[in-house]
Amino acid sequence: MRDKTFISFDWALKRLLRDKANFGVLEGFVSTLLDKPVKIHRLLESESNKERDDAKMNRVDLLAEDEQGELLLVEVQGESEFAYFQRILFGASKLVTEYIDSGKNYDNVKKVYSINIVYFDLGQGKDFFYRGKTEFRGVHCDDVLKLSTFQQQKFGVDEVYKLFPEYIILKVNDFNRWSKVPLEQWAYFLANTEIPEDANAPGLQEAREKLRFASMSREEQAAYRRYIDDRVILADQIVTARGEGKLEGRAEGFAEGRAEGRAEGRAEGRAEGRAEGRAEGRAEGRAEGRAEGRAEGRKEGRKEERIAVARNLKKLGLSNDDIAKTTNLTLDEIKQL
Repeated sequence: MRDKTFISFDWALKRLLRDKANFGVLEGFVSTLLDKPVKIHRLLESESNKERDDAKMNRVDLLAEDEQGELLLVEVQGESEFAYFQRILFGASKLVTEYIDSGKNYDNVKKVYSINIVYFDLGQGKDFFYRGKTEFRGVHCDDVLKLSTFQQQKFGVDEVYKLFPEYIILKVNDFNRWSKVPLEQWAYFLANTEIPEDANAPGLQEAREKLRFASMSREEQAAYRRYIDDRVILADQIVTARGEGKLEGRAEGFAEGRAEGRAEGRAEGRAEGRAEGRAEGRAEGRAEGRAEGRAEGRKEGRKEERIAVARNLKKLGLSNDDIAKTTNLTLDEIKQL
């Protein structure tokens, strides 16, 4: 592993930022995301916020409470997870119920911020910073439902969405742009574990002091190296599994494609055969009809000629027997003339 000046933020969350002396880093980070000053009052524990020694589980939770009593859940996720949206919903919802004492009124429900740093392509979107909040919009009037004056005074907020969990997603897997914008400076640090000299975003100056690799003990440095190595191994395993999955997918897709192609080919063949058969049948029917029509027409025409001859012979006074012999008409046909 190539040594870097600073340790990764997920490792800092797991080990260093739990120390009250290092709250300034976390406060600067959260303040930048929420665009308001945040002071950490204390760290909390929950069922989803247990410190684990298994470094291969590249997921870190840190749960804090600010001075306003709001809950801040910070999670770092490096491994791709297709149901990650549902997981952050579950985590925030669980905190809402976990941190209200039984028997208390609903106005004691705590505000929750779910802050998620992801190092994989989550969903489809061009931005690197997403923030989601809950609002109730009129279906017919397109107006946003507001709090009453009494509710605003009672709850201490002026908008309904401020009572509900809010979700922040930072997609930093490909972020490589340094700028003077505090949010982009934090995204750059999260993605590259580097803090340029001109960094001035809240918390990054503290991070420059607190998150130095050289400042850790030898035991911590060794643990950090193992952690990074495990992350590299895990990433390789994921890439390998995806590659094998793609190969298997191609093979299965090829087999399914052939089967579908045969089935479609047979179906199309039968359909084309029926269509061609109907077309050929109509063509042959027309030809046969025309031939039969012409034959019948000629036959009827010849009979009309014989009848005309028979009438003339009858006028000349020939007997019916002689006329029958001459025209090949029957005696009954001659008698009816």
